[in-house]
Amino acid sequence: MAADIFELGATAVEGGVTIPGLRLAYITHGKLNADKSNAILFPTWFGGSHVLNSWIIGPGKPLDPTQYFIVVVNIIGNGHSSSPSNTPAPFDGSHFPYVSVLDNVKAQRRLMTEKFGVDRLHLAIGRSMGAQIVFQWAAYYPDKVERLLPFVGSARTAHHNYIFLENVKMAVTSDPEFNGGAYGQPLTLAFERLQLVFDSWAASQAFYREELHLKAGFATTREYLDRAQPAVTVDANDVLTQVATWQSADLSRNELYNGDYEGALGAITARAIVMPSKTDLYFPPEDSEIEVSHMPNAELRIIPSIWGHRAGAPGTDPADIAFVEQAVRDILAVRP
Repeated sequence: MAADIFELGATAVEGGVTIPGLRLAYITHGKLNADKSNAILFPTWFGGSHVLNSWIIGPGKPLDPTQYFIVVVNIIGNGHSSSPSNTPAPFDGSHFPYVSVLDNVKAQRRLMTEKFGVDRLHLAIGRSMGAQIVFQWAAYYPDKVERLLPFVGSARTAHHNYIFLENVKMAVTSDPEFNGGAYGQPLTLAFERLQLVFDSWAASQAFYREELHLKAGFATTREYLDRAQPAVTVDANDVLTQVATWQSADLSRNELYNGDYEGALGAITARAIVMPSKTDLYFPPEDSEIEVSHMPNAELRIIPSIWGHRAGAPGTDPADIAFVEQAVRDILAVRP
């Protein structure tokens, strides 16, 4: 499923440079109505793509293209939008600058207004890093987001989450072939190590206690850990760019709020359902409870899952996916 490209031209980012030709890769589902009031924004997540967002999009599904105009936009650094792997010198590879969550939001705002003429989102929905992006949307442009559904994500990256991401960075940069980001071929060892990091953190203790990792035919945990990896198609510098964006996420870290986290959450006027996973080790529900306590129009709805951060993702427990789908239907049914 090929993506369309929106050219933003020379664009300054928080890394302190201007990228000469910043690009956003996106796809759309459905048609924009006459008054442009049915637009839904659905950003991708860490390591994801516009293809992976499609599991809840389709006729009869919660994000129904016969009713809504759904824009799935790739985050900067994911290999589809501007990234280390597809940007020409001088910002190629390890020279690609730091890009913040707010940089993504401002670029997406330009996509929606300049390309589609959409000033106000009917819904901003996002999973994981996509949740961080839609939180930022709703705080930075509070009068432009009617409904908000961030799930298995957060409004800012917690200290514990930050430390987890240091493991991701170490898995990549400790590969002897990394060479300061100037590698010449896919980093097989780095991605073997990344698989172990994500096996440790993406699922929960309960997931392993119930031996769900063995359900695909593995006899032992060792056999599961030693399973064959698919061919490496992800660029290591792209991974590190996304990690940097994730680590620094904080919807109050800008000129509007100057670090006032509670004030930024309180400024969100959108009707919201904030939906963590009960067993998420990245974004635990306690953090979401704090977020919702400062949001004037928000409901906390915890996914009762043992799948950890993977709860509700494509290809996981159908009950969890149904829980997410019901929340999408519910938030779309409420008046802003």
